[in-house]
Amino acid sequence: MRFKGTDSYVATDDMLVAVNAAITLERPLLIKGEPGTGKTVLAAEVARALGRPMIEWHVKSTTKAQHGLYEYDAVARLRDSQLGDARVHDIANYIIKGKLWQSFEMDERPVLLIDEIDKADIEFPNDLLLELDRMEFHVYETQTTVKARQRPIVVITSNNEKELPDAFLRRCFFHYIRFPDEATMRRIVDVHFPGIKSALVKAALAAFFEVREVPGLKKKPSTSELLDWLKLLVAEDIPPEVLRSRDTKTLLPLLYGALLKSEQDVHQLERLAFMARRDGRN
Repeated sequence: MRFKGTDSYVATDDMLVAVNAAITLERPLLIKGEPGTGKTVLAAEVARALGRPMIEWHVKSTTKAQHGLYEYDAVARLRDSQLGDARVHDIANYIIKGKLWQSFEMDERPVLLIDEIDKADIEFPNDLLLELDRMEFHVYETQTTVKARQRPIVVITSNNEKELPDAFLRRCFFHYIRFPDEATMRRIVDVHFPGIKSALVKAALAAFFEVREVPGLKKKPSTSELLDWLKLLVAEDIPPEVLRSRDTKTLLPLLYGALLKSEQDVHQLERLAFMARRDGRN
């Protein structure tokens, strides 16, 4: 079982090595990188390439590790007891299976995505250590132990919003998705926009990387934002010459709302343009 990439996802050599190493070691693959660099999509592409089912667990600030195992619906049981429902005599009827439990039950080895783990409380990763190590957990309400039929391929993503515990990191195979260079970005664009005019891509990439190099940006535009921007440029049939001959009064690219996501960054580019014009007059 080896991941070799797909026709819709450009995987670098070091990424292929990381994915296959995690599969061989049977350890969770911890993926970090800038938002919009394809961390979440990677799990879906691994599942598609290997022909495996995929289970997605999207973590929120309120998510607890227990949610991934199971939850006991005591309110529903109380309601049923008041209504005289016979189901109330079997507590198992009120156990709601979490994403980890669902992945353990699958006959075919699945891909389990734990997305944006750093959104949760700092104790969240530590609370999953035993379950991810042993691939089993105990259900106290029914006094049963759930064991994985097939060890899932676990992909965990993080936007680096908070540090993860050392004990958790030791159990993962780590890979950082570096921001694509221009050559890799061209390959990504070709996958998403086959047949796009090379002159437009060249002009758009030059403007895109120019914006990314602006100092002091709160959020640099990412790969996904470049693809959105290109989609707009193609839809509006913008010629490459327009991108190359931007208004000298501003550094803002055409349709900049697809690239810049805060007024602070818009003002930063306008301020730099003003300073450049002022220096040019002196």
